[in-house]
Amino acid sequence: MRFLKLYLLTVLLMFSYGMHAQGLFKKKDSIVTKSLSESWELDQKDKNGTFRLNSYKPFYILPLQWSNRLNERPQSVGSEPAFKEPIDYQSTEVKFQLSFKTKILQSFLFGKGDLWMGYTQTANWQVYNKKLSRPFRELNYEPELIAVYPLNFSFFGFKGKMVGVGFNHQSNGRADPISRSWNRMMLHFAVERNNFQVYLKPWVRLGSGSEDDDNPQIEDYVGRAEANVIYKKNGHSLDLLWRNSLSFNENHGSIQFNYMYPIRNNLRGHLQVFSGYGENLIDYNHYQTTIGFGISFVEW
Repeated sequence: MRFLKLYLLTVLLMFSYGMHAQGLFKKKDSIVTKSLSESWELDQKDKNGTFRLNSYKPFYILPLQWSNRLNERPQSVGSEPAFKEPIDYQSTEVKFQLSFKTKILQSFLFGKGDLWMGYTQTANWQVYNKKLSRPFRELNYEPELIAVYPLNFSFFGFKGKMVGVGFNHQSNGRADPISRSWNRMMLHFAVERNNFQVYLKPWVRLGSGSEDDDNPQIEDYVGRAEANVIYKKNGHSLDLLWRNSLSFNENHGSIQFNYMYPIRNNLRGHLQVFSGYGENLIDYNHYQTTIGFGISFVEW
């Protein structure tokens, strides 16, 4: 409880300071906000060569994440629970995410397309659970390859900026009965308008229905597509991520909201709210709502 109180006090102080700091970070150059072209090096003037690390998805640590319905008896669809008795997890834990990408081929497709390699890792850490020796409840690893081609057209005021196709693998690196993994072919499409960026990503799961499928029907819960709407201004960022199974019968999915606000230099406060299925792989068919507070880091 001492650690919990200390983290709670720290986060509340950062949150309060962040609210005050909003008035101190008015200048556009206080925190760099990248356009889609800068993030993915779409225009010739933004090309930076290969094997240079870039930011990808949000990079954050949430010292406090609370769940209203933590998954104490994980199980796959059609299988028995992985453990005979519920695990004595605590509803409050730490969550963090690391994410980066690097270009491995430049201008290989008609002199314009690029090939990127991305990697994202998320962790749910029961750091306050002394009784269970503070274990990592879940670790997810997500490497991917993405071929991207720049676009240049206008649609209802939005500018079409890029289209791409990628191979995505996601797993938790665990042994049965709590092993979870899947492979996807994903379509990437992105448009931009002023401070708004919109990503659309439908996908097709590979290898569904195989005998060694350790998370059957995951696409019916986590989804078959996602839409990511991002608004950035003066160091503030509003990020809405919606996933959906695209099913008319039993429609499932999730929604995640992130708000990042400037604290000091490149450090930002971070509020995250999630509701739905698939907060991580072990919870792919488990519905819950989570709220997290912490810090994040801007693009480099």
